[in-house]
Order: sequence, then C-alpha cells, then structure tokens
Amino acid sequence: MELRKDARQMRHRLAFAMPGFAQALAAFADMLPLAPGSVVGGYHALAGEADPKLLLEALAARGHTIAYPRVAARNHALDFHRVPKGDALRRGAYGLLEPAAHFPKVTPGLLLVPLLAYDAAGHRLGYGGGFYDRTIAALKVPAIGVAFSGQEMISLPVEAHDMALTGILTEHGLKRFS
Repeated sequence: MELRKDARQMRHRLAFAMPGFAQALAAFADMLPLAPGSVVGGYHALAGEADPKLLLEALAARGHTIAYPRVAARNHALDFHRVPKGDALRRGAYGLLEPAAHFPKVTPGLLLVPLLAYDAAGHRLGYGGGFYDRTIAALKVPAIGVAFSGQEMISLPVEAHDMALTGILTEHGLKRFS
C-alpha cells in the first residue's frame, strides 16, 4: 500500500530529525492514565519507530510493570509477557524482538502502540497485520499511540476491524481522543 510506504518514509525522516524524542516522551510519563502498580504493554522500537524506551524506564521507576508483546499465532491478539531480570528479548516472529514464550504472561492495563500514522479522530495506520487491532479489541484497555507529532495525517482510511486509539503521545504530550 502506497500510504504505508509514504508514512514509513516520513517517520524515518522525523526520527532522524528528532534525536531527543525519547527523552521528550519520557517527560510525559505522569500524563498516562495509570493506576499505581499498573501493567503497561510496551514495545521494542524498530529502526525509525517512535521509541518508548526511556518512557518505559520512567514508568518502571514509578512502580509500573512493563510487559512486551509476543506474536503467539497468526490472526490472534498479541500476548504480553514480563521479562525477568537478567533475561532479554529475542528475535521472534517477523524478526521482531519479543519475550520468550515461557516468560510470565500478564494482562496490560494500558497499551502503548506503535504506528505509521494517525489522524485527529484517533485512527491509526498500522503495519497491516491487524495484531494491535485484535489486541485492543480483546483487552478493552486504553490504547495510546506513540508517535512523532509529524506523523499526523488529515484523515486515514478506516475499515470495520480497525480499532481507534484512546490517545496519542508525542513529543508535545498526551492528546486524548473522544
């Protein structure tokens, strides 16, 4: 899809132009709708992706549990696992870094979601596999997109299975969608 290709190229340009993005994002950790001790479903950023690493570290320092997604099966929701101290993520399905299947499985109370683009209505352009749409639908928890503000588009195509985001977190802070 040409839209995904264009959005990916834009995101790479933004990542290159904003080397301080991760630090700026981490400053907004307290803006996220989290109860004390919540489990946060994070992700390990791909090259050029909006990187939540420092945000996740800030959330962990505040007492939240960080879990990472794992592709358990095609056409299913993602599983989230806590990574035990001393262990690391490993290359899994689709070449992504993910937790091992035997790591403790947990249910996030909030999802941080990677994306290629988003619009003002909370729609996101993902990678086309539907994993996050199925996960958002299954978990029914707040889903916050993590993006560079320059990834916003006027509108995006929306299909029946597409799940809207609860909010978007950029270098400018958290914007909630109604």
